[in-house]
Amino acid sequence: MPSRRSIVAGAILGATLSVLGRPIRRTVGMALSARTERRLNRVAMRGPYRVSPAARDLHERLTIVDLHADSLLWGRTLLERSDRGHVDVPRLIEGNVALQVFALSTKVPRHLNIERNDDRTDDIALVALAQGWPAATWRSLLARAAYRSGRVASMAANAAGRLVVVRSVIDLDALIARRAAGESVVGGLLAIEGAHALDDEAANVDRLFDAGYRMVGLAHFFDNAFAGSAHGIAKGGLTAAGREVVGRLEARSMIVDLAHASAATIDDALAIATRPLVVSHTGVRGTADNSRNLSDDQVRGVAATGGVIGIGFWPTASGGDDAASIARSISHAVAIVGAEHVALGSDFDGGVPVPFDVSGLPLLTAALLAEGLDEATIAAVMGGSAVRFLRAALPAR
Repeated sequence: MPSRRSIVAGAILGATLSVLGRPIRRTVGMALSARTERRLNRVAMRGPYRVSPAARDLHERLTIVDLHADSLLWGRTLLERSDRGHVDVPRLIEGNVALQVFALSTKVPRHLNIERNDDRTDDIALVALAQGWPAATWRSLLARAAYRSGRVASMAANAAGRLVVVRSVIDLDALIARRAAGESVVGGLLAIEGAHALDDEAANVDRLFDAGYRMVGLAHFFDNAFAGSAHGIAKGGLTAAGREVVGRLEARSMIVDLAHASAATIDDALAIATRPLVVSHTGVRGTADNSRNLSDDQVRGVAATGGVIGIGFWPTASGGDDAASIARSISHAVAIVGAEHVALGSDFDGGVPVPFDVSGLPLLTAALLAEGLDEATIAAVMGGSAVRFLRAALPAR
């Protein structure tokens, strides 16, 4: 639950906005969100992005999957091309993306960092107030998850076939078949960042499943009732309730995500997992040595479950601010565990700077070619490995 400090801050914002009419309130709140996004979701270079004919030809033949974007947070419709942020449906189509995992953060501490955070503040409560989310979402993290999944369903219903929600292997295969037939369609798969979204009740896994979520991160930027975070205070492992959550997720064929998890949580999850695990967005310490990224042994551990590692695009993950840095990180991971366990985990729209928006993904294909990877390896890391993983990990129907 939000802390007293967050509630007070939210009350001040709410009181400020409440003196305005509802349409003006929403306009002001959305303007604040837009201003924040422009400040946080930066790109080094705006399109149009140009690559060699050989890179462009290869890119257009790929099935591309990105395992992590935070685009649901910012309040803009994803059906229209935007001049801010990193992802929307028109730019996904332009970047030839087949499937985008849309993750929702239900609680984020103020002044977050990768070293040490507690759970006493709650900036998502302020987002909920500013963007006019329902009152239930002001205090319940589970309600926030339910509300945003409904928004995705609404966008898909109004997308004229350009966006479909993927909840099962049947949905995934239907999406790939439509794209093979030449349709301009993108799939969206829903994920949660941090099991605190369960409102401290493991049985709420079923409610997340019913809301359409198929991937759940055990921790985000702070320790919670289920798992320690790499950026928390105690940085412990799975609690008894956390072990129950992992079991419930596996029973529903929901994907357990170890992004942001503490080393102890990763070890505990590897010890009890019976299904493939994912680290949706991360870096590797072999190219960017910091507490946010995975050691070579952790990469091997996730691969041993049949899982995949999603390599991130922002400097903390990749060790640089260009496509070549991302390609080097991918190449390092491939050298450790093989291309079948390496994927993309951009963290687009995650409040981080990236070299390009999603329409610029051909730049990464070109960088992977320049790194010396062959076409089969590039096809795997750009999406083939993620498709294999999702076919093994999602519910059949």
